[in-house]
Order: sequence, then C-alpha cells, then structure tokens
Amino acid sequence: MDTNVTQLLKTYELKVTPQRMCIVEELMKNGHLSIDELYEKIRERFPSLSLATVYKNIHAMMDKNFIKEVKIPNVKSKFELTKNDHAHIICEKCGKVEDVDVNSLSIIKEVEEKSSYKIDHTDLIFSGICPECLTKES
Repeated sequence: MDTNVTQLLKTYELKVTPQRMCIVEELMKNGHLSIDELYEKIRERFPSLSLATVYKNIHAMMDKNFIKEVKIPNVKSKFELTKNDHAHIICEKCGKVEDVDVNSLSIIKEVEEKSSYKIDHTDLIFSGICPECLTKES
C-alpha cells in the first residue's frame, strides 16, 4: 500500500511524509473520520504527534483537493479522500457515515429549475438508521 499512497500524494503535489501516509492509509481503511478519530489512530504509530500537526496536514491536503471535509449537522466534521460526486448517509443511532451514489446531476437540474440558481456544488446528506442498528432494535 505504501507505494500507492506515495504515488497518490505525489499526484496531488503533496510532500510525502510518514504522517501524511498514515492519514491517507487510515482514510482508505475507514472511509470517514473526524480529526479526533484520525488523531487517535495516527498516535498509535506516532505517539509524539501533536493534534496541531494533524490539523496542519489535513488542511494542506484539503488545499490540494486531496481530502474533502464532510460537514454533518450537529456532528463534528468527518474527512474523506476526494472521490467522484456522491451523497452521504449517516446513521442516527451509531453515527456511521457511508457514501451513497445518487444521480446528483438530476437533483441539481431540478433545484436549478425550481430556484433559478446556478448550483456550483452540492453536499447531500441523508440520515436514517443503518441495517446493523435496525437489527439490534428487533
């Protein structure tokens, strides 16, 4: 995985550091993580790492559009590797965040027609209860 991560960082013109590689690996493995979750996971490998360093690296990666912030109402932002357009769905019970492929072009077109706005980007977030939590309720 290291070679792929190294090449990925270089593709986005980001300096390859062990901390950045670790951030990318954790996001690849876990999908969506808050700064605090990332910090805890990275500290397992780099115990002396500061929270400020994680913030600095996340912001450098966001500036290059390598990482995207997922803003979820009433919850700390999560971060993910930048991917094709997609929506997010969050479980109201356990807080798990997943990607959902939706036809955002048709949604954008409909909103533009109804509002006369020119939509630049979307952040679609759906919420509900995931299958695991539904099973626990039964």
